[in-house]
Amino acid sequence: MSKVRSAPDFVIIFATLFLLGIGIVMVYSASAIVAQKPPFSDPYFFAKRQLIFALLGITSMYITMNIDYWVWKQWAKPGYYVSICLLILVLVIGIEVNGSKSWLGFGAFGIQPGEFAKLGVVAFLARWLSDNQKQIVLFRKGLMPALAIPLVCFGLIMLQPDLGTGTVLVGTAIVMIFASGARISHFVGLGMLGIAGFVGLVLSAPYRIKRITSFLDPWSDPLNTGYQIIQSLYAIGPGGLLGLGLGQSRQKHLYLPEPYNDFIFSIVAEELGFIGGTLILLLFLLLLWRGMRTAITAPDLFGSLLALGIIGMIAIQVVINIGVVTGMFPVTGITLPFLSYGGSSLTLMLTGVGVLLNISRFSRS
Repeated sequence: MSKVRSAPDFVIIFATLFLLGIGIVMVYSASAIVAQKPPFSDPYFFAKRQLIFALLGITSMYITMNIDYWVWKQWAKPGYYVSICLLILVLVIGIEVNGSKSWLGFGAFGIQPGEFAKLGVVAFLARWLSDNQKQIVLFRKGLMPALAIPLVCFGLIMLQPDLGTGTVLVGTAIVMIFASGARISHFVGLGMLGIAGFVGLVLSAPYRIKRITSFLDPWSDPLNTGYQIIQSLYAIGPGGLLGLGLGQSRQKHLYLPEPYNDFIFSIVAEELGFIGGTLILLLFLLLLWRGMRTAITAPDLFGSLLALGIIGMIAIQVVINIGVVTGMFPVTGITLPFLSYGGSSLTLMLTGVGVLLNISRFSRS
């Protein structure tokens, strides 16, 4: 393997930092009304914390950009086991937020082990698939062991429960396994089982059933299960072509719950309009294109699958988040990469981009 480095992909850096800058501005705009009330009493509370998270994430991105990516192949297995230990630990001593025991931490500082698990699974699965490429066409010796890697973490995440994070994790793993050469016929059968299992997960929790019914007709329960999506649509609709103007959102005035988090794209569409929303989508498409190019031109299979897993994770999360806020998918707790408020998600996403940038430094021209 050639160890001659070139410059990292500037387009990936540009798209990431542009999205990050928009995110910091929009977190302030979306959170100022909530933050100026007790217990925060500071309109810049969430914006300042997001800026700190962004600086930590950029530092991590810079460090991982300069660490040769094949180092992660050596650390993939320990990282995966650490992720499992953290997921078990959060079930024992985790902090419950909004009905989900997904956080480890004390006071104002906390981490989400589920976010670490996504990157841990991507690295370990890329290692396993690159070492066992010839066996992936076999069902028992290839596909099943590969699927076991994400499903162990998925099961622990569902005990929290956190269906959104679990969906992103499994979806990313399926993309990687399929790209490594698994047979379509195997996926068809497992797809049927997966659909049945997903339906079982939904039916096992009454609140998930309510989310499905409210997704189909949110106005059937406008003050409870349909409230978030209705308020989100009330934000998007008036935005029009140019938006109401930065800082002029109406729905952030305590109508849309936590508008700086999972539903930040609603505020973007309301304040910046169709043009602002389209700009963000174009930046994500630009990032996806260059990420896929990095995966295709990587010098080895491990680098290719690692790059695919990182960019696939980002793409799946974007599709689900925007699908939720526009009423295309049932409501689930998934942040919009680089824009939504949150330390664990933002830091880990930027760390992943750093690894992607390092792979781009060795890509074949």
